[in-house]
Amino acid sequence: MPEIKLEHVTKRWAKFYAVDDLNLTIENNAFVTLLGPSGCGKTTTLRMIAGLETPTSGRITIGDKVVFDSDLGINVPANKRKVGFLFQNYALWPNMTVYQNISFGLSNVKEALPKIDFDAKNAARLAEILKTPADVVSVLDECRDKDGKLEEKKAILKLIDAFTLSQYTAKKLFDYHLETKSDCASEIAALTAKVETAKKAAQDAGCTLDDEFRHTKDGEIVTQVRKLTKEEIDPSAFALMKTIKRYEKLPVEAVARKDKAAAIEALTVHPLVQDYDLAVKLVDAYCKANEPWIGQWK
Repeated sequence: MPEIKLEHVTKRWAKFYAVDDLNLTIENNAFVTLLGPSGCGKTTTLRMIAGLETPTSGRITIGDKVVFDSDLGINVPANKRKVGFLFQNYALWPNMTVYQNISFGLSNVKEALPKIDFDAKNAARLAEILKTPADVVSVLDECRDKDGKLEEKKAILKLIDAFTLSQYTAKKLFDYHLETKSDCASEIAALTAKVETAKKAAQDAGCTLDDEFRHTKDGEIVTQVRKLTKEEIDPSAFALMKTIKRYEKLPVEAVARKDKAAAIEALTVHPLVQDYDLAVKLVDAYCKANEPWIGQWK
């Protein structure tokens, strides 16, 4: 997260001042806690930074971009500030899945991004995987029910995890039904031809495709204003879900086994800690303060 700077920020409702002439600088990648009694302006300050509340006056800068300035009439909308906000009350979209809620913010980003041929990139990735079909079959074999029937949804999730794929590409891989084949030569040839066609099309347009299938011209990456694709969103969303599940599992194991190492690992992966030395200090302090009730941890 870039530096966040608030200069003389005030939020007033009639005669009530929720925030009065606040000056605050949050440095890049800093971890800051706002403490105070209920009603002192903590949540209002966060909402003003995120663009969910409009200040009465002042100036807010995120990185090198002014997102609010009362004198200049600048007020960048919340969906263009790139600020994540975890509400006290969950504030989830009830009509969306867990994945859709997590990826909602990313799916609304629109900016100058590298021009990437995702069809060619996916084709190259699939061709590489198909060279060792036994690896795929091994993953699929873990996804059979008690009657030996392959469970598609479970298989696709396993393929996403095993080969770091998007949902779309994992579904394409599943649809090859490698459990019924011993030779993928024709599929690999078709995918390779698709990649070569994409490279030629890029050359005809005066560009080349680099190893990441980004369009380059005169040694520079070509950009275009666009939204993130599912191919780009999926890895981030699934990585976050895996981290959450891992964090949920590790504390339970730590308590059940009275295991300091598991507790430290749990805090190390927690987004509010993510520091081994700090995790060690927190676990040691917890064990020392609560030893009469939890006993000794190893």
